[in-house]
Amino acid sequence: MNAKQEFEVVGSRPVRPDGLDKVTGRARYGADLNMQDQIYGHILRSPHAHARIKQIDCSQALAMSGVLAVMTGDDLPEPGSRVLGSGEGAIALRDLTPMVMSQGKVLFHSQPVAAVAATTPELAAEAAAAIVVTYDVLPAVTDFHAALAEGAPVLHEDRFPDRQPKEPTNLAALITAQVGEPDSAFEQADVIVERTYSVPMCHQGYIEPHACVARVDGAGRVDLWCCTQGHFTVRAYTAAVTGLDEGNIRVTPSEIGGGFGGKTTVYLEPIAVVLSGKAGRPVKLVMDRGDVFRATGPAPGAETRVKLGATRDGRLVAADVDCLMDSGAYNGNPAGIPAFLATACYKLSDARSVGRSVYTNKPKIHAYRAPSMPQVTLAFELVVNELAAELGMDPIEFRLINAVAEGDTNMMGARYRRIGLRECLEAARDSDHYKSALVAGAGRGVAMGYWINAGLQSSATLNVSADGHVAVLTGSPDIGGSRASMGLMAGEVLGIPLEHIHPQVVATDAIGHCDVTGGSRTTLATGQAVIEAANELVAELCRRAAAEWQVDAEAVVWSGGAAHHEQQTLTFEALAKRAGSMGGPLTVSSSLTATSAAPAFAVHICDAEVDGETGRTTITRYTAIQDAGKAIHPDYVEGQMQGGAAQGIGWALNEAYVYSDEGVLENPGFLDYRIPVASDLPNIATQIIEVANPLHPFGVRGVGEVPIVPPMPAVAQAVFDSMGVRVSHLPLNPPALVAARNEQDS
Repeated sequence: MNAKQEFEVVGSRPVRPDGLDKVTGRARYGADLNMQDQIYGHILRSPHAHARIKQIDCSQALAMSGVLAVMTGDDLPEPGSRVLGSGEGAIALRDLTPMVMSQGKVLFHSQPVAAVAATTPELAAEAAAAIVVTYDVLPAVTDFHAALAEGAPVLHEDRFPDRQPKEPTNLAALITAQVGEPDSAFEQADVIVERTYSVPMCHQGYIEPHACVARVDGAGRVDLWCCTQGHFTVRAYTAAVTGLDEGNIRVTPSEIGGGFGGKTTVYLEPIAVVLSGKAGRPVKLVMDRGDVFRATGPAPGAETRVKLGATRDGRLVAADVDCLMDSGAYNGNPAGIPAFLATACYKLSDARSVGRSVYTNKPKIHAYRAPSMPQVTLAFELVVNELAAELGMDPIEFRLINAVAEGDTNMMGARYRRIGLRECLEAARDSDHYKSALVAGAGRGVAMGYWINAGLQSSATLNVSADGHVAVLTGSPDIGGSRASMGLMAGEVLGIPLEHIHPQVVATDAIGHCDVTGGSRTTLATGQAVIEAANELVAELCRRAAAEWQVDAEAVVWSGGAAHHEQQTLTFEALAKRAGSMGGPLTVSSSLTATSAAPAFAVHICDAEVDGETGRTTITRYTAIQDAGKAIHPDYVEGQMQGGAAQGIGWALNEAYVYSDEGVLENPGFLDYRIPVASDLPNIATQIIEVANPLHPFGVRGVGEVPIVPPMPAVAQAVFDSMGVRVSHLPLNPPALVAARNEQDS
């Protein structure tokens, strides 16, 4: 791919095609669908964080007039050891099914134990409350250190961690990686810094709760409507959990009011399907906000120890990283990212990293933008900043000395192709923000971040109407403006007006397979399928024009939305109008497993002031710089950068799950779980760097994940500089900062 490639349409900023419906309220979200003859589901949830279920008596609920169905874990097949998916996205069915409905044991507060379907939501709730569950309550453990201590209650008696097969423990996974000889390399270091930082479990904070409607017809065919980041995944997971054939399930995605990784799984959908099958009527299920916080998958809390050594001239020589992660009640596989990617931004020939995940009596963790990377990066980047200070070096210049570049390898042995990390660092160093003087009492933090990005499977179909309009069909739910990017990429290839291109997200049986909208893969992978389909459409149009002119197809040139040969021209509209007489309908499809994924890097700068009396932190200035490869729609790239920064700022300063000793979440709502609002944030300046991805036809890199990686260390460093005090545990909320200041002054 030519880094100097010129574009006519890509890189422009048209109005998003779904914008009008959303701002006028016409767009239909998960809870907006109602089917004829619909009834309503309600889930009974465990009041205990750890207990055996001795008996479930549903007789009183079933006897109530208007109650049409009841289900428990007995209505689901035993999950066994089957694994769905592969790589970091793999999940064992035994870790998925109990998040939908417990089977014999509950391992976190609010875990589903039964469900009811009735003619009204109120009756369904009343009937659920009438179900009598007898529990044998067990001790709960919500701290991962306590979970690993001798004598701790063991959550899974039938599971054994890697390399420790003798007896079950709460260690869910242990993953190690090493290059070179870090122990001996530390002996060459002139300066060594070792610190431990921790960050709490937090929620993705999407505004729309989970919702779905399921209808099972007389032949056993399932029609499922839901808010999701991946309706093909919903189909596969629902089939696996219920034991139904995947081919008998049709899933239609609604509009989605936020997900950030948290809606790439199922919670309600299999329950709605089972209840509908029993009742013979469509069943609607909608979570309330408390259930979203208590019973869906948050991001793991983590404690990371980082030891780094460097020479006097600023060259990193060794690293040792140990990251302990809270997996919740089931294995969410969070340990692999810190083990393999902790050092991904830095040239290090001698490094060791360990990732451990631990079972606790909390809901199983799930993806949240660059899963597990912000937690380990917090500690790594803060130690880098401290090491640079010890050496008397500017933190950006220190990073420029040690940043990976083309040809370097990471801990997994993957060699970087052309990347834009150095360009991001240089842009940060040369920015007005970094050159500006700090006001008295303020602090400044710098941090950089990485995400591996994903390719995976995608499909696209282009259907041309007789008037020259094009429907661009994909199976990737739009959570960040991807419909607009699909239209732009199709328009770039076809050369027709954007208002004639109509991107749509369609149901599972209307398009080839598409993996989830996540991992920063949609514009890259599904966009590549759109590009391939558009190129095939152009080739077909040229073949038809060539047949009309009785020339070789290779002699026909496509430009400006028309086929040309010498003085002859056939426009897209003319070819579309005559399609029936020139070979039939114009429809093309492309399906692929994208191999064009390329890593993304970002550098953030944060200025902050801490009120020494109240502990309140004010972010006074913030800049996010990121290599997008090629920004297909710059507005949405900037929006991703700003959104990730806002979420990282919230995690740094306020957000945390707070559990009682009994394992009950004490802040299950936005009043007490405080995400940033507009008044908490400055204008977040953005700068898009474009170092083309050589693997992608348009140079695209994913952009959605990496913006959340640098904010926590950038904010924390600014806070530490402002206070003159270093705090080892986030969030850096007012009580924590006042306590740290008082401890320093005592």
